[in-house]
Amino acid sequence: MIVATKQLFAHAYGKYAVGAYNINNLEQIMGLFKGCIDSQAPFIIQLSKGARSYANKQMLEAMIRTAEEIFPEAIFAVHLDHGDEQTCYECIESGFYSSVMIDASHSPFEENVAITKRVVDAAHAKGISVEAELGMLGGVEEHVQVDEKNACLTDPDEALEFVKQSGCDSLACAIGTSHGAYKFSGGQGIHFDRVKAIQDLLPGFPLVMHGSSSVPQDEVERINAAGGELKGAKGVDTAQYLPAAKLGVCKVNIDTDGRLVWTRVHREFFKEQPGNFDFRTPGKIFMAEYAKFIASRNELLGSAGELESLRESLKG
Repeated sequence: MIVATKQLFAHAYGKYAVGAYNINNLEQIMGLFKGCIDSQAPFIIQLSKGARSYANKQMLEAMIRTAEEIFPEAIFAVHLDHGDEQTCYECIESGFYSSVMIDASHSPFEENVAITKRVVDAAHAKGISVEAELGMLGGVEEHVQVDEKNACLTDPDEALEFVKQSGCDSLACAIGTSHGAYKFSGGQGIHFDRVKAIQDLLPGFPLVMHGSSSVPQDEVERINAAGGELKGAKGVDTAQYLPAAKLGVCKVNIDTDGRLVWTRVHREFFKEQPGNFDFRTPGKIFMAEYAKFIASRNELLGSAGELESLRESLKG
């Protein structure tokens, strides 16, 4: 069942975070739904501009609708990840999305506010909520690329003013994470003091954490052992997910980890069976492995086991 993103946030706030998982193909969709049913967790399906181009937005919508029928227990929202203004309008008009993200974080504050407010006005007219971003995460994710020297944490006072002026429904904050597989060096991690400062000024307001993949070292090692070359990859400590959720982080974006699981499964399979050309076999392995991965992340986010409670709250 597709629900409004704000309904998920209302149930999660201060207790757990909803996993927001990027998908691009059938295998990811099937693994995602199975993993969330196995762990009895609500979730958010994220479609990026790149995914909408790669698999065709109509194909993705049809696959999600079909998965909804195959897994009738599932409760989830559909979200546009890192949208530009025009893509946001397309998704708002489609009537399929629960929420959209307008990413104008590279623009000056005033321009970011103006762009976000235009999207908010269009979205709210259709009952759709809007995620915006303030501050800039480092790293690379599809068309989003920020050098480490240009990354900057979200200023709490600016966050308060931004939300007031733009009318956005949730805010992606730069709190020390970064996009891609190469996130941290040394002992870096989430700046909890910054999250707390933002929450103090915006009590009850849903915050979003981007760049939250953990980049599991066992996955990296297995990929490299099967011919990969991921050197120095390091991600977010998963022990930091739940403390962040307690401070109002309602949505945690996880994309890179899913790509690593896909890469590991396929590299190992074709290394061990170089004469095999039936792509369905590793596809089946990936769906099962991705489902296990998703269930494990939902446990860490605190969303596992929350499905029935959410279902009851939606009845009210």
